[in-house]
Amino acid sequence: RFFIGDVRDKDRMKRACEGVDVIIHAAAIKQVDTAEYNPTECIRTNIDGAENVIHGALECGVKDVVALSTDKACAPINLYGATKLVSDKLFTAANNIKGSKDIKFSVVRYGNVMGSRGSVIPFFIEKKKDGILPITHDEMTRFNISLQAGVDMVMFALEHHLGGEIFVPKIPSYRITDIAEAIAPECESVLVGIRPGEKLHEEMITDTDSLNTIDLGKYYAILPSVSLTYTEKQYLSHHKAVKVPFGFKYNSGENTEWETVDSLRDHIRVHVDDKFEV
Repeated sequence: RFFIGDVRDKDRMKRACEGVDVIIHAAAIKQVDTAEYNPTECIRTNIDGAENVIHGALECGVKDVVALSTDKACAPINLYGATKLVSDKLFTAANNIKGSKDIKFSVVRYGNVMGSRGSVIPFFIEKKKDGILPITHDEMTRFNISLQAGVDMVMFALEHHLGGEIFVPKIPSYRITDIAEAIAPECESVLVGIRPGEKLHEEMITDTDSLNTIDLGKYYAILPSVSLTYTEKQYLSHHKAVKVPFGFKYNSGENTEWETVDSLRDHIRVHVDDKFEV
């Protein structure tokens, strides 16, 4: 069924949830600068909307809910990240209010999807025509994930979650200067400074989060700090996982896996533009 509606509309959200088994919640205001200028509107969509999804799912007998999050929800420094952190908390905590209902809520968290609207790769490809690439900071790094890898992660969460986990992928990082080199090596790069609310390196798991983080092999999972449903031991057993080391943290600047200029070009041809040429 196709519905015209808005996650802000609680009644419409409930109607949309009727007869549904699975919800993948992807609705959000995600533009950092837009959120800073329109904070109340961002809160209404990203926080109030999340609550409406949760209540609609609880009232309509939905079985599985997976919410999409962002690396900006980890130690947020901008309003968008802060609203997504609250959203993450709402979805993981929803498992504690389900009562006897057979429903599970979890979250998937990942960075910028390669080639997505407003991301750096299509931006640089467009700017290449001008001969100048604006670089925010020559040491800036980001995580890299393809759309398909993001979809695969959602499907993994739906199939394997107990409820309450925040799943985090093990993915490579890239340097912004390598993206510039991969796309337009002949262009001049101009440093323009880090934008308000932007980090030099993106984070997905802080050292504090790591106290509740387990390693599943292909993914990490941050467990809820308060769970009335499962113990850490039960999560470890279910996922056949191990605890991450004490003091572990996961950010794009200290990653163990890195994209190269050549690998970035290959990814661009596969995931962004199959006719891409340097």
